[in-house]
Amino acid sequence: PFFVNRGGLPVDEPTWERMWRHVGRIHPEGERVAQRIRGAADLPKIPIPSVPAFQPSTSIPERLEAIQRYIRELQYNHTGTQFFEIKKSRPLTGLMDLAKEMTKEALPIKCLEAVILGIYLTNNMTTLDRFPISFKTHFSGNYFRHIVLGVNFGGRYGALGISRREELMYKAPVFRTLSELIFDFEKAYHRCWHTLKKVKLGHCVSHDPHSVEQIEWKHSILDLDKLTREDFRKELERHARDMRLKIGKGTGPPSPTKDRKKDVSSPQRGQASPHRRNSRGDRRPSGEKKPADSKAMPDLNGYQIRV
Repeated sequence: PFFVNRGGLPVDEPTWERMWRHVGRIHPEGERVAQRIRGAADLPKIPIPSVPAFQPSTSIPERLEAIQRYIRELQYNHTGTQFFEIKKSRPLTGLMDLAKEMTKEALPIKCLEAVILGIYLTNNMTTLDRFPISFKTHFSGNYFRHIVLGVNFGGRYGALGISRREELMYKAPVFRTLSELIFDFEKAYHRCWHTLKKVKLGHCVSHDPHSVEQIEWKHSILDLDKLTREDFRKELERHARDMRLKIGKGTGPPSPTKDRKKDVSSPQRGQASPHRRNSRGDRRPSGEKKPADSKAMPDLNGYQIRV
């Protein structure tokens, strides 16, 4: 019954096909059982979470709290079946269509789905900056990954998301710096006996739901095993400064072409081709990036790069 549409509406065919394949593997008569449940008329109606609607006077912090309540009401997906297939390489407009589908089907979600949903529900909050934050942790010989949507409003940082742990999802926008927010997540992980290994930070996401640009998921990759505590803090603040500079150049995150051509966060990026993914290693103090070989660099003085 966990995959029955809460609104009583039919789920799209690809979603049901994925469910049947999973059910068939673990229960030979799973499809028949599911059809019997769907056809039952005496089952109690499951409450459908309502997508939050706001008055113009509603403050941004209040809106964020309402969005987080909605994400919680969808519940964490413990089933082992991924109901929504999310490809990070899809353009933003495609991901927003998927988020709209999530609100219609009202199925349980996981952390990546919550990030996409958070972007969708905050698109009309143009004074709010949104960016992905990914964590890699180690516990009992295994590595674990988690992602939340970082937010910045009025110079204060917070986060939206969903997790099995209450302290690893929502953070009200009260943190003065990005490093304070990340350190708070790190403390929460320590309370769960997890050791934080890596933090990946993306750039701000466009507020245009029809944008064909891709979300930049990994602009800064910080390896805590290769950074001192002070270097870790400095890199976090450097990333926050880069986001402020990029947002300050226009009304929002620029298109991919402008991003790669005019990004001021690294002086080396202007030399690269516009189609090349911006260099993630430019600001890694961990020594992961090899020095450029001047002999291998072609002479581009006589060329013009057209987009």
